[in-house]
Amino acid sequence: MAGHSKWHNIKRRKEAQDSKRAKIFTKISKEIFAAVRESGDDPASNLRLRLAIQKAKAANIPSDNIERTIKRASGDTDGVSYEEMSYEGYGPGGVAVFVKALTDNRNRTAADIRYIFSRNGGNLGEDGCVSFLFTDKGLIVLEKNKLHEDDEEAVMLEAIDAGADDVQSEQEYYLIWTSPVELEEVRSELEKGGYPIDSSEQTMIPSTTSAVEGEDANKVERLIDMLEDNDDVQDVYHNGEIQAG
Repeated sequence: MAGHSKWHNIKRRKEAQDSKRAKIFTKISKEIFAAVRESGDDPASNLRLRLAIQKAKAANIPSDNIERTIKRASGDTDGVSYEEMSYEGYGPGGVAVFVKALTDNRNRTAADIRYIFSRNGGNLGEDGCVSFLFTDKGLIVLEKNKLHEDDEEAVMLEAIDAGADDVQSEQEYYLIWTSPVELEEVRSELEKGGYPIDSSEQTMIPSTTSAVEGEDANKVERLIDMLEDNDDVQDVYHNGEIQAG
């Protein structure tokens, strides 16, 4: 795939998820809830729910918790409803930031997101101000230490044959990129081939990047941390290329 390595952003998000396990449980449960309300409680016919369940299992959320969330979302007894929102803006150094949220109070969430941007030297913008810089993609992650050392060529060939756009070898993981519609097919074929899937998700990647260093880099990382720490925020995407040193 053309452009810079996505490894820094992916590794950083994985580490952040590991350190905020309780919040991850809450965010994934909300995603399951919204997926059921949108398209029903059958994972076989609801791709969004199927991906959310896979993410929940990868995060070691107990099956009982997953089932309870699905059942609760299938009924109308609690009156809970989550609205999907997106927010776009710029961080320090001109870094483009795209935020996806699920909220039961859009005024609260908008105020929170605006505050986080302003506190960290960024500016929340109008809809569409940065979304054109990102492309929807599917991403499958394979952990190298669960594979044989000579599996790289086989992984690449099987992934491409199954419909993947590209395969990257990055430190301890293989990153397999697909179109959103091919994500499940590629994942299924790799599982049939005996490859253990670390995670799979629909994501967004930037078409261009913005290099930041020094204090701007620190501010960008604080901005992303605060956004990801917000209970209503599901995903944060940015095009920052953080320079070390």
